[in-house]
Order: sequence, then C-alpha cells, then structure tokens
Amino acid sequence: MPASIRPFLASALTIAILLLCSCSPSTPPTSADQGTAKAAESTSASEPVTAKTAYWEMYKLAYKWTPDFVVLRMVPKEIPGVKSDGGKAALWEGTFASPSRKEYRVFSYAVVAHSPDIYKGVTVGNPAPWGGVTREVMPVAMSSVNIDSDAAYATATSDAASWLKKNGEKSLSSFQLGNGYSFPAPVWYFMWGDKKLGYAVFVNATTGKVMKK
Repeated sequence: MPASIRPFLASALTIAILLLCSCSPSTPPTSADQGTAKAAESTSASEPVTAKTAYWEMYKLAYKWTPDFVVLRMVPKEIPGVKSDGGKAALWEGTFASPSRKEYRVFSYAVVAHSPDIYKGVTVGNPAPWGGVTREVMPVAMSSVNIDSDAAYATATSDAASWLKKNGEKSLSSFQLGNGYSFPAPVWYFMWGDKKLGYAVFVNATTGKVMKK
C-alpha cells in the first residue's frame, strides 16, 4: 500500500468518530453469535478474547440503553499482567451510537479487574452528544463481520511478513474495526510502527481478504 495513502485511510477509522445519521436498528444475536460468546465463558477468566466475543457481552447492555444502537468501532486495549496476542485482547472498547438519542457511549469489556479503574465484565461510559454519520466514520454492521479479530490478525501478519522480518523491532501500534466510505465493507485496520515509516494492512471483515488501494 502506498505510504501516501495510509495516513488518509487511517484517519478514516480513528475516533474523530462522533458521527452517524440514519442506520438500521441492531438485530438480536444469531445462534452462531451466541455460541461464540458462550464458548468464551468456558475459557479461563484471565484469558484474552476476540472482538466479537467482547461485542456480544457489550450487546446486552447496549440494547437496554437503546434498541437502535449502531457500532462505530471496536478497539483492543491492554491490561497489565494479561498478554494480548494473536488478535485477542484482555480488554476491548466499543464505541456505540444511537441515531434516535443523538448520543454515543463507550462500552468496555475486561476479562479481569485491575485497580484503579478497570472492572471485570462490561463497563458503560457516560453518554455524549453525537452528530451522526459521516463519510469517514460509518456504522459497522456486526452481522456482516464474518472475520473475527484473531483471523484478521493472522491475515494481516501474513501480509506484513516480509516487512516485519526486516523491522522486527516495530510493534503493533494500531488495531481496530471500523468502516468508512472508502471501503465496500467494515475493515480491520492494523499498523506496525508509525504512519511515516510503518506498515499498514486493511482486512475486509466480511471476506477476510487484504484490501489494497
């Protein structure tokens, strides 16, 4: 991917997010999606989880907040003492918005608590004003996200393999699920290093293919 494009595309997925306008209401989870969440419940509480596993935990409280919620992005975070790797994380943050309320909230799901401000389970942030959809930040239809974070990570690292071999000291600096007018479907965005000297990969969250611009 040309370096000149990466900064522009990356900005389309950052949380300049406070934006959306008209979207379909969220639909209840399918049996397959519920199975994903239940599978996670059987694992050790301290093990990192995928984005979709965390999402279905957030879904329960998001639906209680407002049935018309939409997802703007999902981002992994770190918790000291729990290694996040392979596209899984100990803490996930999801930005959810409501077209009817014109608000957004940040939901988080953590596999363990960590003082002073990380609580196990789902935590819901305070509502804030939201201006609706823009071309740069569009809602993510989770029903179309067939590729979970672990599979997307495997694809991205495979695409970046040659670069990573030469730049092994560069760590993963950005990793998120988002959507924008430049893409035909929601995308997983990965970047190693920085925008100037790093390597960026976009993985189509529906097909699992690397997207080239």
